[in-house]
Amino acid sequence: MSWIDAGVNLTDARFALAEVLLRSAKADVNHLLVISSSIEESEQALALCKQHKLGVSSANIFESELDKQLINNIKLACTAGIHPHYADQATMQSWTKLNALITDKHIAAIGECGLDFNRNFSSKSKQLYAFEQQLNIAVNNNMGVYLHERDAFDEQMTLLEQYAPSLKFMVVHCFTGSAQQLKDYLSLGCYVGITGWLCDAKRGMALREAVLELPLSRLLLETDAPYLFPKTLKPRKSKNEPCYLPHIAQALSVIINQDISVIEKHAFENAQALFFS
Repeated sequence: MSWIDAGVNLTDARFALAEVLLRSAKADVNHLLVISSSIEESEQALALCKQHKLGVSSANIFESELDKQLINNIKLACTAGIHPHYADQATMQSWTKLNALITDKHIAAIGECGLDFNRNFSSKSKQLYAFEQQLNIAVNNNMGVYLHERDAFDEQMTLLEQYAPSLKFMVVHCFTGSAQQLKDYLSLGCYVGITGWLCDAKRGMALREAVLELPLSRLLLETDAPYLFPKTLKPRKSKNEPCYLPHIAQALSVIINQDISVIEKHAFENAQALFFS
């Protein structure tokens, strides 16, 4: 068994790709879901899924041929979609491009899509429109959605309740909410992504209580790297990476009093069925 990072921003310019992938492979994090926030980023993520082996093969970091083989064995899939922060920038051409992108086998879900009324980088009306456009695209193409939500739970649930019966699956990316919100998502059949937020004793208290209600059959583990470096991991690094995913699993195992091998098994099988089948 190995680990699947069910959410990493691998196109981020802060990553030295070959080094990150090698550390990931050495930590047995051998499957990565590359998540996207815009059409441009979706195109970059798709290109990375297709070409990552070529892109790292000439890197001068390898101590042996085994290192190269480790990277070659990594499997990548990605999402394609428009994050609510960029909803104002979406045009009819954006939806045309998205429909074209998702015909590729490497695209595992539509997203990140959803609502973010915390910063309101895009207007609420445009966010709602963009979210519903992507829900319709997912339904029409028999695909799942990869969801972002912040300070917009009620509005998000209203739309999800309408579309849930027709969606292939729903993934709540980087869940940080309450136990009741978790139960509401689960009632719709959502899978739930748990990150290093769990390792933050102050901000993560609600999440630490909520995961007690999360069945392993709905669990996904993700880093959301380069963000959300686990605060209980020392020494602290400047950015998060997929190689730290097992630390998140270890933190979860203590909280829910479950053997880490059981968590590993369920998280892997869930993510594999959704993104790598």
